[in-house]
Amino acid sequence: MRIGIFDPYLDDLGGGEKYMMMVASCLAKRHEVTVFWDKKEDVKAVEKRFGISFEKIAIQKNIFSPSVNFIKRMRQSRKYDAFVILSDGSIPFVFPAKLFLHIQQPLSQDKKVKIKDKIKLKYISTIFYNSEFTKHLNDSLFPTVKSTVIYPPVSLDIRHKTEDIRKENIIIHVGRFRVTNLISGDYKKQGFMIEAFKKLVDQGLKDWQFYLAASVKEDDKEAFGMLQKSAKGYPIVFYLNKTSDDLFHLYRNAKIYWHASGYGEDLKKYPELAEHFGMTTVEAMSAGVVPIVINAGGQSEIITDGKNGLLWNTRDELLEKTKKAAYDETLWHNLSQQAILRANDFSEEKFIYNIDQLIRL
Repeated sequence: MRIGIFDPYLDDLGGGEKYMMMVASCLAKRHEVTVFWDKKEDVKAVEKRFGISFEKIAIQKNIFSPSVNFIKRMRQSRKYDAFVILSDGSIPFVFPAKLFLHIQQPLSQDKKVKIKDKIKLKYISTIFYNSEFTKHLNDSLFPTVKSTVIYPPVSLDIRHKTEDIRKENIIIHVGRFRVTNLISGDYKKQGFMIEAFKKLVDQGLKDWQFYLAASVKEDDKEAFGMLQKSAKGYPIVFYLNKTSDDLFHLYRNAKIYWHASGYGEDLKKYPELAEHFGMTTVEAMSAGVVPIVINAGGQSEIITDGKNGLLWNTRDELLEKTKKAAYDETLWHNLSQQAILRANDFSEEKFIYNIDQLIRL
Protein backbone atom coordinates (compact mmCIF):
# COMPACT_ATOMS: atom_id res chain seq x y z
CA MET A 1 0.00 0.00 0.00
CA ARG A 2 1.03 3.62 -0.57
CA ILE A 3 0.48 5.55 2.66
CA GLY A 4 0.79 9.28 3.30
CA ILE A 5 1.60 10.62 6.79
CA PHE A 6 1.04 14.19 7.92
CA ASP A 7 1.76 15.79 11.31
CA PRO A 8 1.11 19.57 11.25
CA TYR A 9 3.32 20.01 14.33
CA LEU A 10 6.36 18.05 13.16
CA ASP A 11 8.75 20.82 14.22
CA ASP A 12 7.41 20.75 17.79
CA LEU A 13 9.36 17.58 18.79
CA GLY A 14 6.72 16.52 21.30
CA GLY A 15 5.15 13.18 22.20
CA GLY A 16 2.64 13.45 19.37
CA GLU A 17 5.43 13.89 16.85
CA LYS A 18 7.31 10.90 18.21
CA TYR A 19 4.12 8.83 17.99
CA MET A 20 3.38 9.86 14.41
CA MET A 21 6.91 9.25 13.20
CA MET A 22 6.85 5.85 14.88
CA VAL A 23 3.68 5.20 12.88
CA ALA A 24 5.58 6.16 9.73
CA SER A 25 8.62 4.06 10.65
CA CYS A 26 6.57 1.00 11.54
CA LEU A 27 4.38 1.15 8.43
CA ALA A 28 7.49 1.59 6.26
CA LYS A 29 8.54 -1.95 7.21
CA ARG A 30 5.67 -3.31 5.11
CA HIS A 31 4.37 -0.44 2.97
CA GLU A 32 5.50 2.47 0.81
CA VAL A 33 5.35 5.49 3.15
CA THR A 34 5.60 9.22 2.47
CA VAL A 35 5.80 11.97 5.10
CA PHE A 36 4.58 15.36 3.94
CA TRP A 37 6.79 18.17 5.22
CA ASP A 38 8.55 21.10 3.55
CA LYS A 39 11.58 21.56 5.79
CA LYS A 40 13.96 18.61 5.69
CA GLU A 41 15.97 20.09 8.60
CA ASP A 42 12.93 19.46 10.83
CA VAL A 43 12.93 15.83 9.76
CA LYS A 44 16.63 15.58 10.62
CA ALA A 45 15.85 17.04 14.06
CA VAL A 46 13.20 14.36 14.61
CA GLU A 47 15.66 11.63 13.62
CA LYS A 48 18.25 12.95 16.06
CA ARG A 49 15.87 13.66 18.94
CA PHE A 50 13.95 10.38 18.86
CA GLY A 51 16.36 8.01 17.13
CA ILE A 52 13.83 7.21 14.40
CA SER A 53 15.22 6.22 11.01
CA PHE A 54 13.73 7.74 7.86
CA GLU A 55 15.82 5.52 5.59
CA LYS A 56 12.76 3.80 4.09
CA ILE A 57 10.49 6.86 4.25
CA ALA A 58 10.05 9.38 1.43
CA ILE A 59 9.80 13.08 2.28
CA GLN A 60 7.59 15.08 -0.06
CA LYS A 61 6.34 18.66 -0.18
CA ASN A 62 3.41 19.25 2.15
CA ILE A 63 0.21 18.93 0.13
CA PHE A 64 -1.78 19.94 3.23
CA SER A 65 -0.17 23.37 3.38
CA PRO A 66 -2.60 26.32 3.03
CA SER A 67 -0.56 27.38 0.02
CA VAL A 68 -1.59 24.22 -1.87
CA ASN A 69 -4.94 24.61 -3.61
CA PHE A 70 -7.73 22.07 -3.33
CA ILE A 71 -7.42 20.74 -6.88
CA LYS A 72 -3.69 20.09 -6.54
CA ARG A 73 -4.22 18.33 -3.20
CA MET A 74 -6.90 16.09 -4.69
CA ARG A 75 -4.68 15.28 -7.66
CA GLN A 76 -1.80 14.31 -5.36
CA SER A 77 -3.99 12.40 -2.90
CA ARG A 78 -5.16 10.06 -5.66
CA LYS A 79 -1.69 8.53 -5.68
CA TYR A 80 -2.18 7.07 -2.18
CA ASP A 81 -4.21 4.22 -0.74
CA ALA A 82 -4.43 5.69 2.76
CA PHE A 83 -3.58 8.77 4.81
CA VAL A 84 -2.72 8.91 8.51
CA ILE A 85 -3.01 12.42 9.90
CA LEU A 86 -2.49 13.92 13.35
CA SER A 87 -5.55 16.06 13.97
CA ASP A 88 -6.56 18.78 16.43
CA GLY A 89 -10.17 18.02 15.53
CA SER A 90 -9.97 19.44 12.02
CA ILE A 91 -10.76 17.08 9.18
CA PRO A 92 -8.79 17.30 5.93
CA PHE A 93 -10.39 16.15 2.71
CA VAL A 94 -8.62 13.51 0.64
CA PHE A 95 -10.03 11.45 -2.16
CA PRO A 96 -10.41 8.55 -2.74
CA ALA A 97 -7.92 7.22 -0.17
CA LYS A 98 -8.81 5.86 3.25
CA LEU A 99 -8.43 8.49 5.96
CA PHE A 100 -7.24 7.67 9.48
CA LEU A 101 -7.12 10.47 12.05
CA HIS A 102 -4.97 10.27 15.16
CA ILE A 103 -5.94 12.49 18.10
CA GLN A 104 -3.49 12.88 20.98
CA GLN A 105 -5.35 14.98 23.52
CA PRO A 106 -8.80 15.92 24.82
CA LEU A 107 -10.48 18.47 22.56
CA SER A 108 -12.72 21.28 23.75
CA GLN A 109 -16.21 19.99 24.40
CA ASP A 110 -17.45 23.37 23.16
CA LYS A 111 -16.14 22.51 19.72
CA LYS A 112 -18.87 22.67 17.12
CA VAL A 113 -18.74 20.31 14.16
CA LYS A 114 -19.44 22.43 11.10
CA ILE A 115 -21.75 21.28 8.32
CA LYS A 116 -18.84 20.71 5.90
CA ASP A 117 -17.05 18.69 8.60
CA LYS A 118 -20.14 16.52 9.05
CA ILE A 119 -19.83 15.66 5.37
CA LYS A 120 -16.12 14.92 5.80
CA LEU A 121 -16.87 12.59 8.74
CA LYS A 122 -18.29 10.10 6.26
CA TYR A 123 -14.86 9.73 4.66
CA ILE A 124 -12.99 8.91 7.90
CA SER A 125 -12.23 5.21 8.18
CA THR A 126 -11.22 5.33 11.86
CA ILE A 127 -10.11 7.78 14.52
CA PHE A 128 -7.45 6.25 16.75
CA TYR A 129 -6.31 7.59 20.09
CA ASN A 130 -3.24 7.17 22.29
CA SER A 131 -5.22 6.21 25.42
CA GLU A 132 -8.67 5.35 26.72
CA PHE A 133 -8.50 8.65 28.60
CA THR A 134 -8.27 10.61 25.35
CA LYS A 135 -10.80 8.42 23.55
CA HIS A 136 -13.41 8.73 26.29
CA LEU A 137 -13.22 12.52 26.31
CA ASN A 138 -13.46 12.86 22.51
CA ASP A 139 -15.87 10.17 21.38
CA SER A 140 -18.90 12.39 21.90
CA LEU A 141 -17.56 14.87 19.33
CA PHE A 142 -17.51 12.20 16.60
CA PRO A 143 -20.40 9.86 17.50
CA THR A 144 -20.77 8.43 13.99
CA VAL A 145 -17.11 7.56 13.43
CA LYS A 146 -15.45 4.28 14.39
CA SER A 147 -12.73 4.80 17.01
CA THR A 148 -10.10 2.73 18.78
CA VAL A 149 -7.01 3.02 20.99
CA ILE A 150 -3.50 2.18 19.83
CA TYR A 151 -1.02 2.73 22.64
CA PRO A 152 2.38 4.22 21.78
CA PRO A 153 5.33 1.82 21.53
CA VAL A 154 8.41 1.64 23.74
CA SER A 155 11.79 1.37 22.04
CA LEU A 156 13.05 -2.19 22.41
CA ASP A 157 16.73 -1.44 22.90
CA ILE A 158 16.24 -0.39 26.52
CA ARG A 159 14.55 -3.60 27.56
CA HIS A 160 16.25 -6.85 28.55
CA LYS A 161 19.39 -4.92 29.56
CA THR A 162 18.63 -4.20 33.18
CA GLU A 163 19.90 -7.34 34.94
CA ASP A 164 23.57 -6.32 34.90
CA ILE A 165 22.95 -2.65 35.63
CA ARG A 166 23.70 -1.32 39.05
CA LYS A 167 20.95 1.15 39.86
CA GLU A 168 21.78 4.37 41.65
CA ASN A 169 19.74 6.46 44.07
CA ILE A 170 18.25 8.65 41.37
CA ILE A 171 14.74 10.00 40.85
CA ILE A 172 14.21 11.05 37.25
CA HIS A 173 11.66 12.98 35.24
CA VAL A 174 11.69 13.44 31.45
CA GLY A 175 9.45 15.92 29.69
CA ARG A 176 9.10 19.04 27.59
CA PHE A 177 9.38 22.43 29.24
CA ARG A 178 7.16 25.15 27.87
CA VAL A 179 5.33 28.10 29.35
CA THR A 180 3.75 29.91 26.41
CA ASN A 181 0.18 29.76 25.12
CA LEU A 182 -0.98 27.51 27.93
CA ILE A 183 -3.52 27.81 30.72
CA SER A 184 -0.96 26.52 33.18
CA GLY A 185 2.40 28.22 33.64
CA ASP A 186 4.05 24.95 34.76
CA TYR A 187 2.79 22.54 32.12
CA LYS A 188 4.73 19.43 33.11
CA LYS A 189 5.00 20.53 36.75
CA GLN A 190 8.79 20.56 36.73
CA GLY A 191 8.73 23.41 39.24
CA PHE A 192 6.42 21.45 41.54
CA MET A 193 8.68 18.38 41.37
CA ILE A 194 11.77 20.44 42.17
CA GLU A 195 10.07 21.82 45.26
CA ALA A 196 8.83 18.34 46.23
CA PHE A 197 12.35 16.91 46.00
CA LYS A 198 13.75 19.80 48.03
CA LYS A 199 11.13 19.00 50.67
CA LEU A 200 12.26 15.35 50.74
CA VAL A 201 15.85 16.44 51.27
CA ASP A 202 14.78 18.86 54.00
CA GLN A 203 12.91 15.99 55.67
CA GLY A 204 16.11 13.93 55.79
CA LEU A 205 16.36 12.00 52.49
CA LYS A 206 20.08 11.46 51.99
CA ASP A 207 22.29 10.26 49.15
CA TRP A 208 19.60 10.69 46.49
CA GLN A 209 19.63 12.88 43.38
CA PHE A 210 16.86 14.26 41.18
CA TYR A 211 17.54 14.22 37.44
CA LEU A 212 15.32 16.56 35.44
CA ALA A 213 15.70 15.98 31.70
CA ALA A 214 13.81 18.48 29.58
CA SER A 215 13.51 19.49 25.97
CA VAL A 216 13.61 23.27 25.96
CA LYS A 217 13.11 25.60 23.01
CA GLU A 218 15.31 28.67 22.68
CA ASP A 219 12.46 31.03 23.56
CA ASP A 220 11.88 29.23 26.88
CA LYS A 221 15.49 28.90 28.05
CA GLU A 222 15.35 32.06 30.15
CA ALA A 223 12.27 30.82 32.00
CA PHE A 224 13.86 27.40 32.43
CA GLY A 225 16.88 29.12 33.91
CA MET A 226 14.67 30.31 36.76
CA LEU A 227 13.91 26.67 37.59
CA GLN A 228 17.60 25.88 37.61
CA LYS A 229 18.25 28.73 40.00
CA SER A 230 15.49 27.49 42.32
CA ALA A 231 17.32 24.15 42.65
CA LYS A 232 20.60 25.66 43.76
CA GLY A 233 22.08 24.00 46.84
CA TYR A 234 20.23 20.70 46.29
CA PRO A 235 21.37 17.50 44.50
CA ILE A 236 19.34 18.28 41.39
CA VAL A 237 20.89 17.75 37.96
CA PHE A 238 19.48 19.19 34.73
CA TYR A 239 19.77 17.64 31.26
CA LEU A 240 18.64 19.71 28.30
CA ASN A 241 17.60 18.55 24.83
CA LYS A 242 19.11 15.08 25.07
CA THR A 243 18.65 12.39 22.43
CA SER A 244 16.69 9.19 23.03
CA ASP A 245 19.95 7.28 23.52
CA ASP A 246 21.05 9.79 26.16
CA LEU A 247 17.74 9.46 27.96
CA PHE A 248 17.86 5.66 27.86
CA HIS A 249 21.23 5.80 29.59
CA LEU A 250 19.71 7.93 32.34
CA TYR A 251 16.76 5.54 32.70
CA ARG A 252 19.09 2.57 33.10
CA ASN A 253 20.73 4.15 36.12
CA ALA A 254 17.66 5.60 37.85
CA LYS A 255 15.49 3.91 40.45
CA ILE A 256 12.34 6.05 40.58
CA TYR A 257 10.40 7.96 37.92
CA TRP A 258 8.23 10.98 38.78
CA HIS A 259 5.41 12.44 36.74
CA ALA A 260 3.05 15.17 37.94
CA SER A 261 1.24 16.65 34.93
CA GLY A 262 -2.20 17.85 35.99
CA TYR A 263 -1.38 18.34 39.67
CA GLY A 264 -3.29 21.26 41.17
CA GLU A 265 -5.30 21.85 37.99
CA ASP A 266 -9.05 21.76 37.41
CA LEU A 267 -8.96 18.63 35.27
CA LYS A 268 -12.73 18.52 34.87
CA LYS A 269 -12.60 21.89 33.15
CA TYR A 270 -9.17 21.44 31.54
CA PRO A 271 -8.58 17.67 31.11
CA GLU A 272 -5.92 18.43 28.49
CA LEU A 273 -3.58 19.47 31.32
CA ALA A 274 -3.33 15.86 32.51
CA GLU A 275 -0.87 13.53 30.76
CA HIS A 276 -2.71 12.07 27.79
CA PHE A 277 -0.79 8.80 27.93
CA GLY A 278 2.74 8.86 29.37
CA MET A 279 5.35 7.59 26.91
CA THR A 280 8.27 8.58 29.12
CA THR A 281 6.69 6.76 32.05
CA VAL A 282 6.59 3.52 30.04
CA GLU A 283 10.12 4.07 28.71
CA ALA A 284 11.36 4.42 32.28
CA MET A 285 9.44 1.34 33.40
CA SER A 286 10.99 -0.74 30.61
CA ALA A 287 14.39 0.03 32.14
CA GLY A 288 13.23 -1.11 35.57
CA VAL A 289 12.55 2.39 36.94
CA VAL A 290 9.68 2.38 39.45
CA PRO A 291 7.02 4.94 38.46
CA ILE A 292 5.57 7.09 41.23
CA VAL A 293 3.15 9.22 39.26
CA ILE A 294 -0.01 11.26 39.62
CA ASN A 295 -3.29 9.36 39.53
CA ALA A 296 -4.67 11.27 36.54
CA GLY A 297 -5.03 11.04 32.77
CA GLY A 298 -3.35 8.17 30.97
CA GLN A 299 -0.98 7.46 33.88
CA SER A 300 -3.65 5.49 35.73
CA GLU A 301 -4.14 3.29 32.64
CA ILE A 302 -0.49 2.33 32.61
CA ILE A 303 -0.02 1.61 36.31
CA THR A 304 -1.78 -0.61 38.82
CA ASP A 305 -1.07 0.99 42.19
CA GLY A 306 1.08 -1.21 44.40
CA LYS A 307 1.74 -3.76 41.65
CA ASN A 308 3.93 -2.16 38.98
CA GLY A 309 4.21 1.35 40.38
CA LEU A 310 2.67 3.80 42.83
CA LEU A 311 -0.06 6.38 42.19
CA TRP A 312 -0.60 9.52 44.22
CA ASN A 313 -3.18 12.30 44.46
CA THR A 314 -1.58 14.81 46.84
CA ARG A 315 1.91 16.16 47.41
CA ASP A 316 2.07 14.42 50.79
CA GLU A 317 1.21 11.09 49.13
CA LEU A 318 3.99 11.68 46.59
CA LEU A 319 6.51 12.32 49.34
CA GLU A 320 5.42 9.38 51.51
CA LYS A 321 5.30 6.86 48.67
CA THR A 322 8.67 8.01 47.38
CA LYS A 323 10.25 7.54 50.82
CA LYS A 324 8.62 4.13 51.10
CA ALA A 325 10.09 2.96 47.78
CA ALA A 326 13.47 4.56 48.58
CA TYR A 327 13.84 2.89 51.96
CA ASP A 328 12.23 -0.52 51.28
CA GLU A 329 14.55 -2.38 48.90
CA THR A 330 12.25 -5.40 48.64
CA LEU A 331 9.28 -3.25 47.69
CA TRP A 332 11.35 -1.35 45.14
CA HIS A 333 12.69 -4.56 43.58
CA ASN A 334 9.22 -6.14 43.24
CA LEU A 335 7.76 -3.00 41.70
CA SER A 336 10.73 -2.70 39.35
CA GLN A 337 10.34 -6.24 38.01
CA GLN A 338 6.62 -5.78 37.51
CA ALA A 339 7.20 -2.44 35.81
CA ILE A 340 9.40 -4.16 33.21
CA LEU A 341 6.70 -6.77 32.59
CA ARG A 342 4.02 -4.09 32.22
CA ALA A 343 6.16 -2.15 29.75
CA ASN A 344 6.15 -5.23 27.51
CA ASP A 345 2.48 -4.50 26.84
CA PHE A 346 3.59 -1.43 24.89
CA SER A 347 6.16 -3.12 22.68
CA GLU A 348 6.99 -2.02 19.16
CA GLU A 349 5.90 -5.42 17.83
CA LYS A 350 2.39 -4.93 19.18
CA PHE A 351 2.31 -1.37 17.88
CA ILE A 352 3.37 -2.48 14.37
CA TYR A 353 0.71 -5.20 14.36
CA ASN A 354 -2.05 -2.87 15.57
CA ILE A 355 -1.19 -0.08 13.14
CA ASP A 356 -0.93 -2.51 10.23
CA GLN A 357 -4.27 -4.10 11.11
CA LEU A 358 -5.85 -0.64 11.31
CA ILE A 359 -4.59 0.38 7.86
CA ARG A 360 -5.75 -2.90 6.30
CA LEU A 361 -9.35 -2.48 7.49
